[in-house]
Amino acid sequence: MRYFANTSWMFGEQMLRMASGLLVGIWVARYLGPEQFGLFSYALAFVSIFSGLAKLGLDGIVVRDLVNHPHQRDVYLGTAFWLKFVGAFVMLGFVALATLFTSNDHTTNLYVFIIASGIIFQSFEVVDFYFQSKVLSKFVSICKITQLAVSSALKVYFVVTGADLIWFVVVTLIDQVMLALTLLVAYRFQKQGSFISFFDINIAKNLLKISWPLILSGLAVTIYMRIDQLMIKEMLGTKEVGLFSAAVRLSEVWYFVPGIITSSLFPAIVSAKKVSRALYLQRLQKLSTLMTWLAVSVALPVTFFADSIVNLLYGYSYQQAGLVLAVHIWGAVFVFLGVASGVFFTVESYTKKSLYRTLLGAISNVLFNLLLIPHYGIAGAAMATVISQFIANFLYDFFDASLRELVIIKLRSLFPIYCIKLLKVY
Repeated sequence: MRYFANTSWMFGEQMLRMASGLLVGIWVARYLGPEQFGLFSYALAFVSIFSGLAKLGLDGIVVRDLVNHPHQRDVYLGTAFWLKFVGAFVMLGFVALATLFTSNDHTTNLYVFIIASGIIFQSFEVVDFYFQSKVLSKFVSICKITQLAVSSALKVYFVVTGADLIWFVVVTLIDQVMLALTLLVAYRFQKQGSFISFFDINIAKNLLKISWPLILSGLAVTIYMRIDQLMIKEMLGTKEVGLFSAAVRLSEVWYFVPGIITSSLFPAIVSAKKVSRALYLQRLQKLSTLMTWLAVSVALPVTFFADSIVNLLYGYSYQQAGLVLAVHIWGAVFVFLGVASGVFFTVESYTKKSLYRTLLGAISNVLFNLLLIPHYGIAGAAMATVISQFIANFLYDFFDASLRELVIIKLRSLFPIYCIKLLKVY
C-alpha cells in the first residue's frame, strides 16, 4: 500500500501534465502553426540530444546507493549535485560546438541556448533522488504540479495576448527554475540539513566509474528518440518537423507511465534481491508484463483512430500527422519493455550492456531515417523509430548469453501462453 500510495501521487501529477499537454500544449501548437511549432520543437530536440551529458547517468545509481547507505545521505546528494552542476556547463559547451555544424540561423540558435541554460537548474533534481529512496514522491509531485500550474498559466497568457515564439521558449527556462526552487522548499520542509556543502572525491570517482556507460547510454537514447526531428529539418524542412512533432507528442504523452511505476517500485525490487533471486525475478516479471500490455492496450485503438484524433485536436493544418501517429505509437511497446528491463540493468550493474543496446538503437535509427525519410517522408521517420526501438529493447538481448533471464522475462511478457514450450527449450 505504501508503494501504491507513492505511485498514485506520481501518476496523478503526470495525469495533470498529460491533460495540460492535451489542452494547453495543443492550443499552443494550433496557435503557432506547423512552421513555428516545428522551429520550437526542433530547438527542444536539439537540446535534448545533449541533456544526457548533464544528467551523467546518475539517477538510478544514486537512488540505489541512498537505499543501501541512508546514513551517507548528505554526502551522496552533495556529490551528485556538484557533478550534475559541472556536467550542465560541459553540456552547454557541446551545444555551442554542435551549432557550428548546422544550418541554423541566429534566431534558432538563440532559442537553443535559452532552452539549454535551464539544464543548469536540473542539478537540484538530486532532491528527487532522496524522495525516491524514501518512497516519498508525494512531495516531488506537489513541486511538479506547482511548476505545471505556473507554466500552463504563462502559456495561456501568451496565446491570449498573441505573444511571439520567443516567449514560449522562455517558459521552458522558467519551468526549470520553478522546479529547482520548489524542490529545495520541499527538502527543507523535511527538516533536512543542506547537502550543497558536501562533496566526496572518492564517491564522485566511484559514481562516474559506474555511470560513464550510462552517460553515453543516455546520450544514445536521446539520439534515437530525437535525432529524427533534426534530420527531418535538414532533409524536409521546419514545417515537416512541426507535423512530425505533433504526432510524436500524442504518441509519447503517456510515456510517463513506465517511468512512474518503475521508479516507485525500484526500491522494492532492490530489496527483493537481498531476500532471494527468485523473488527478485518474479517482481521483474510482473513489472515487465504490466508494462507490455499497458502499451498494447493504448496502441491498438490509437492506430485505428489516428486521423480522427489528429484532426480533432490539432485541426486541418496538421492532418498529415495522422499516419505518423498510427505508426509511431507501436514504438511504445518496446519503450515500455526497455524501461522495465532498465531496472534489471541497473540492479545488476550492467551499465556497459545498457550502453551497447542503446548505441545499437541510436545507430539503427539514424540509418533507417536516412533510408526511409527520402521515400516515405515523416511517416518513414516514424517507421525508423519503431524499428530502432525493437532492435534496442528486444532483439539485442537474444545475442547476449548473460541476459538469458531477461529474454525469458520479455518473452513471457509478450507471449504469456504460447511461449511456454519455447522457453523450456531455450
